[in-house]
Amino acid sequence: MMAGTRAAARDKNAPRSAAPTAGPEQCRTYLRQMLLIRRFEEKAGEAYSLGKIGGFCHLYIGQEAVAVGSIAGLRGDDYITCSYREHGHALARGIAARAVMAELYGKSTGCSGGKGGSMHLFDASLGFLGGHAIVGGHIPLAAGMAFAAKYRGTDQVAVCYFGEAAVNIGSFHETLNMASLWKLPAIFIVENNGYGMGTSLARASALLDLAHRAYSYEMAEEVVDGQDVFAVRVATDRAVARARKEALPTLIEMRTYRYVGHSMSDAAHGTYRTKDEVESFRQRDPIKLLEAHMRREQMIDEAGIKALEAEVLAEVEDAVAFAESSPDPAPEALFTDVLAEGR
Repeated sequence: MMAGTRAAARDKNAPRSAAPTAGPEQCRTYLRQMLLIRRFEEKAGEAYSLGKIGGFCHLYIGQEAVAVGSIAGLRGDDYITCSYREHGHALARGIAARAVMAELYGKSTGCSGGKGGSMHLFDASLGFLGGHAIVGGHIPLAAGMAFAAKYRGTDQVAVCYFGEAAVNIGSFHETLNMASLWKLPAIFIVENNGYGMGTSLARASALLDLAHRAYSYEMAEEVVDGQDVFAVRVATDRAVARARKEALPTLIEMRTYRYVGHSMSDAAHGTYRTKDEVESFRQRDPIKLLEAHMRREQMIDEAGIKALEAEVLAEVEDAVAFAESSPDPAPEALFTDVLAEGR
């Protein structure tokens, strides 16, 4: 099947949005978190372009509903692991914008002490056990966290986020097999934005419905409209209930889209996407969809949206000022956090 035909078939079979299930306060929380992520990422991209942020930097613009909707369904003691595109997840989990921005700047006040940078945000106190740079390398870690929870007899859940390119990695298949065989309370979330770096899914995968890979492991699966924060939350709630009550894993394919490039190395859309394609997906911007719903239901008006925008922008500007005024890690920090002390 030609790539264009396969992509059209995928769009035709795209999941429907869920009926809204949140009241005014919850909707406002969702909107604020998504706006915070969007404005934070825009400012991070700007700082990177000015040479203030080094290394790699992968922005989350366009995918905000996935992190916000799914993390809203978790408890504070649940575990989260992510790939390298994790700024949004960190903010949604509750890591302060100051701590995330300072980490991007490589400052000692960052959430990883300035030694992790963009791809390695970490806060164990929030159960946020890292962004991970190796594609698919963190998927087995999530199974280990789920195993630990089951071994201790708690009802904690381990959630793992990764891109669609990781489903072709061997550790993905090995982990899903073990999670199903051992009945682990794990949720594997594929953030399918259609492209593994600059390669479209249609050119890289014989199977476009990635959730179907769960069939090989007798695992529950679901395909979700990743631009709809309500659909994301409802699907996550189902998976969380399955994990807590039955200690069973779930594979969720969140179909989403990034409006920027894979990383700041191709900050726009690169040569592999057309402007028309990007613009067509912008018609279902997750923030615009939520704002439209809140307006229809008279939960917010234009003045309320502007006030929320101003509040978020002030928080992001404060985070930048904090990062720029923070000190670099001390030279002796090179020798800390290298080995874990035995007990």
